[in-house]
Amino acid sequence: MAGMASYLDAAAIVSTGSALVLYKEPLSLTAGTIGALSSALTLSIAVGSLLGGRLGDRFGRRRVFVVTVTMLALGAAVLAAAPGSGWLYPGVILMGFAAGADLPVSIALIAEEAPEGARGRLVALTQVLWYAGMCATQLIGLLAGGMGATGARVLYAHVAVVALAVLTFRLRMPESRQWSAQRRLARELRAGEARRLTAGRQLLRPPHLAAVGSLAAFYVLTLIAANTMGQFTTYLYVEVAGSTVRVASAVNLAILFFSIGMAVLFMRVVDGRYRMRWYAIGAVGFVLYFALPAVFGVHVWSLALAKIIGTFGTALAFEAIFKVWSQEAFPTLLRATAQGSIMALARGAAAAAALWTPRLLDTTPRTVFIVLATLVAAAMLVGPVIERLPKRTLSVGGPGGVPPRGGAA
Repeated sequence: MAGMASYLDAAAIVSTGSALVLYKEPLSLTAGTIGALSSALTLSIAVGSLLGGRLGDRFGRRRVFVVTVTMLALGAAVLAAAPGSGWLYPGVILMGFAAGADLPVSIALIAEEAPEGARGRLVALTQVLWYAGMCATQLIGLLAGGMGATGARVLYAHVAVVALAVLTFRLRMPESRQWSAQRRLARELRAGEARRLTAGRQLLRPPHLAAVGSLAAFYVLTLIAANTMGQFTTYLYVEVAGSTVRVASAVNLAILFFSIGMAVLFMRVVDGRYRMRWYAIGAVGFVLYFALPAVFGVHVWSLALAKIIGTFGTALAFEAIFKVWSQEAFPTLLRATAQGSIMALARGAAAAAALWTPRLLDTTPRTVFIVLATLVAAAMLVGPVIERLPKRTLSVGGPGGVPPRGGAA
C-alpha cells in the first residue's frame, strides 16, 4: 500500500493532462488557463513534497499516509464534480499537495522495510506502480476520450475511488519499525541537549551537501523535461499534432505496456554491479526522447517513436534511479526530508515551466524540444557523480542511523 503513492501520483498528473483538454470547451478554458492549472498542480506537488517529507521524518510515516490519501480523494472528488472552471483550482491544489506529500514518505517506508540486498529492487517497484497508474488512466482516456466533460469527470472519479480504497488499507498499516527505532534512539541521545540543528540545516552542510546538490541538479533538469511530456502529451497530440484525445490515449496505452516491462528490467539490474552500464544506455534513449521531435517536428508518428525510445531511457536513467540514489544517500531521520525537499525544488521548477508551456507549444514547439533535450543531456552527466557518493546503510546508529549531534527534530 505504500507503493500506491506512485500509482496515485501518476494517475493524478496524467488524468489532469487529459481532463483539462476534455474540459476545455465545456468549461471555456483557454491555453493560458490550462497552463495555469497545470502549473498549479505541479507547484502544489512541490509544496506537498517539501512539507510531507519533513512531517514524515518528524511524526512518522503512517500519520502522513492517512492524512494525505484522504486529502487526495477529496481533491479528486472536487475535480470530478466541478460545475465551472473556478472549482478546478482548489481541486488541483488539494490533489497535487496530497500527492506530493505522500510520495517521499512512501518511498522512505519501502526502503526502511526492505530485506537486506533488496532495497533498490523494492524502491524500483514504485516505478512499476507509477506505470500502472498511467496505464489505467490512459485506458480510461481511451474509453472516455470522446465523452467531453463527462470523460474528464470519469478520469478524476477513478483517482478518488482508488484513493479511498488505499485509505482503507493504510488505516491498518503499522508504523515503520526503522523510523520508530531511530526516533527513540535520537531522543535518548539528545536528552539534556539545548542546541539542535534542524534537518534543513543538516542537509546544507557536509557530509550531506554534495548529495543534495548533485541529486537536485539531476532531478530538476530531468523533471522539467519529463513533466512537460507527461502533463502535455494529450495537448501535443490534439492541439499541436492535430489528432484526438482517443488517439493520444491509444498510442500511449500501447507503449505503456512496454514501459512496465522496462520498469521490471530495471528492478532486476538496479541492485547489481552493472547498473551504471544500463544507466548509460538509458541516458542515450532519454536524450533522444526529446531530440526526435526537435529534429523531425511534432507529429503523431514522431511523438509515438520518441515515446518508445524515451520509455527505455526513462526506465533506466530517470526517476527510478533517482529514488534509489536518494534512499542510499541519506540517513533514516533525514531521508524523507531530503527526498521531499529535492522533489519540491524540481516540481517548483517544472511548475514554472508548465505555466508557459501551452503558449510555447502553440508557437515554437521544436524550440521547446531543443531546450528539453539540452536539459536532459546535462542531467545525464551528473549521474556518474551521484553514483560515486557514499552509500548509507539502514542499520540502527552508525552512518545510516541517527544523525550526528543536532540531528533532525
